[in-house]
Amino acid sequence: MTSLGETLGAVRPVEPGPMAEARAHQDRLTKPSGSLGVLEDVAARLAGIAGACPPPLPAPAALAIFAADHGVHAQGVSPWPQEVTAQMVANFAAGGAVANAFAAQVGASVTVVDVGVAADLPPAEGLLVRKVAYGTADLSQGPAMTREQATAALTAGVEVARDLVAVGARCLVTGDMGIANTTASAALICAFTGREAAGVTGRGTGVDDAMYQHKIEIVRRGLRANGIAEAEAVPGGPDSALRVLAAVGGLEHAAIAGFVIGAAAARVPVILDGVIAGAAALAASALAPDTVGYCLAGHRSAEPGHAVALSHLGLEPLIDLRLRLGEGTGGLLAHPLVSAAARVMHEVATFDSAGVTDKGD
Repeated sequence: MTSLGETLGAVRPVEPGPMAEARAHQDRLTKPSGSLGVLEDVAARLAGIAGACPPPLPAPAALAIFAADHGVHAQGVSPWPQEVTAQMVANFAAGGAVANAFAAQVGASVTVVDVGVAADLPPAEGLLVRKVAYGTADLSQGPAMTREQATAALTAGVEVARDLVAVGARCLVTGDMGIANTTASAALICAFTGREAAGVTGRGTGVDDAMYQHKIEIVRRGLRANGIAEAEAVPGGPDSALRVLAAVGGLEHAAIAGFVIGAAAARVPVILDGVIAGAAALAASALAPDTVGYCLAGHRSAEPGHAVALSHLGLEPLIDLRLRLGEGTGGLLAHPLVSAAARVMHEVATFDSAGVTDKGD
């Protein structure tokens, strides 16, 4: 078993040489230079991740849905009962969720990981039980997790990434499930970016105006209870990052952060889903800054904190469909675009090979 410390140490920057080679190759293809826009950036990033140009096709893809419950649910921040988390895990395992339909459409496998559901789940195909705790404590009253719990959840995510790559996955996609997890996401985004709670807290699964204002106040209360100043980014470094993650994050946030770190250590691209993944990626990049080079932003969520997180990470979303479902749905929809960016590098002719006249310098 590889320790978390060893995995963090294995993360290396993406390779600039293949990225430059990919950009130069794009300019020789039978198209106007830069005409594929963001997809050319994706192809270059894939080359840097793989250390090769052209990069390998990022397929097959594997979705991992990390599920956990949140003690802050007791503060009335979601209209949905907490037991929906366990019920949706059963739905994923049965193949009945939107994520399952989208995964089937793009040919991705689905693995559901219980890292902190507040119930004992019956065995099911595709369900991994890596339970660290039966949900977190209430972040508005103090730390949501101990450092040991956060570390255990990080390690679980690393191991899931490692195992999926070992059985052939060449692109990982983040997924999540956890009633009230947008509250924890907002607190994490506040802490890591230095933004105010009102600017990063969204309506999640659909709250009315009164509950929305209450949710913002709970995020503020959680920051205060854990000694985190609002509108002031926490100091950098792994120790600070782990403290913040344990204080106001969720077990699924920690596991997704580990999943991203595990992908980077294996030099495999990871497509981030929405606001929960964005918050987790902030934690991952604070723990190991080079991980962000292995991330692709599948989409921009309708949750306001997601755009803030992506901007802080320097990632540009591939699609914007006003999604706010989670589960990995936006990441799955983006996978064909990521694959298309790589396929161009393999299959499109150059001006010279096709006998097409370039426009010249």
